[in-house]
Amino acid sequence: MARDAWLNHLAQVPLFSQCTKKQLQSVAAASIELTVEAGKVLVTEGEPGHECFVIVDGTASVNRKGEQIATLGAGDVVGELAPLTGGPRTATVVAETPMEVLVIGQREFAGLLEDVPGFAVRVLHNLAHRMVELEELAFK
Repeated sequence: MARDAWLNHLAQVPLFSQCTKKQLQSVAAASIELTVEAGKVLVTEGEPGHECFVIVDGTASVNRKGEQIATLGAGDVVGELAPLTGGPRTATVVAETPMEVLVIGQREFAGLLEDVPGFAVRVLHNLAHRMVELEELAFK
């Protein structure tokens, strides 16, 4: 994909939708584009993690303790706790369809939090939303 088309594509991801072109260039430089086949495990519950994934295209199932708890799609973020804490993954995420994802490592993620205004707020919003969902699941 041509550079400008790729930046326009990134701008469609909710996590990056408020970014300027320069900020999108920072995101592009900090991430690796990866194609994932259906059935591939992105993260495994309980294992350590040091990167997160931003789903650009495709869907993935989120499983905790063997039970599916969510389906994620374009614009969703997988594993953003890992770059922040370095702790174990809280769920297993498996590609349901072929996927296009951005992989952002721990050091690069920290750089984006510092260098891209509003990125930290959007990450916190995602985490807070996920915590509410998990709490609701716990009381079902």
